[in-house]
Amino acid sequence: MRKKVSLSGLLCLYLFSGFLALAQPTGQIILATTTSTENSGLLEKLLPPFEQMFKTKVKVVAVGTGAALKLGENGDADVVLVHDRPAEDAFMAAGYGVNRRQVMYNDFVLVGQQEDPAGIAGERDAPVALRRIAEKKAFFISRGDDSGTHRKEKALWQEVGITPAGEWYREAGQGMGAVLTMAGEQGAYTLADRGTYLAFRDKVPLRVFVEGDERLLNPYSLIAVNPARYPQINYLGAMQLIGWITSPAGQKIIGNFTIGGTPLFIPTAVPNS
Repeated sequence: MRKKVSLSGLLCLYLFSGFLALAQPTGQIILATTTSTENSGLLEKLLPPFEQMFKTKVKVVAVGTGAALKLGENGDADVVLVHDRPAEDAFMAAGYGVNRRQVMYNDFVLVGQQEDPAGIAGERDAPVALRRIAEKKAFFISRGDDSGTHRKEKALWQEVGITPAGEWYREAGQGMGAVLTMAGEQGAYTLADRGTYLAFRDKVPLRVFVEGDERLLNPYSLIAVNPARYPQINYLGAMQLIGWITSPAGQKIIGNFTIGGTPLFIPTAVPNS
């Protein structure tokens, strides 16, 4: 029986075949992306096959989603890989980005040390869990870097009407890997994307306490910077990279990327690829 292919999958195949036919060096491609995609190790698997196929180099600038989008707004990146849907919508509406494609998703988790002083283990409502942390003044380390993770955390606090402040709450201004390390060393709670947590699970004494809340869903998008606004960007290279990552081959690498047998990301451009 022939396997069904979705309309989006057919479009992806068509576009990627066109890019493959034009596979020629386009110069360096600047990818502004989140620290989670780098810290998890995904890019180490995903980019080398592309670079070999297209005889080009991808320069990765790993920062928070807010900073990645700002690089795009300034024309200092060719393509962005980010995870903050409202910020992406604003980026597109302002004309900074074109050709947004959904790539993959994972989810956020609330993690902390085994003792669980706030008693949040097993709680399915993430904002309620944060309220308990605030009430107990249990130590919490925030990314504090305007990343997609930080913005998600702030939205969850807002749902319970809390503006976290005080000695129990610290904004690190660091990437996800660094914050997980700090939380492990200092006995704190933090909000993490599952992919980076899994990559660091054996390095830090942290366990997952809260997961499964639909508000913790974490989708990622690829967006090319608008060449009509910034003619100097490597638009052809950006579209080749988008075509590769959203192709069946790229999506298979994402789907097969695991740690300890656990997938870190679920591909969405070509599901079940």
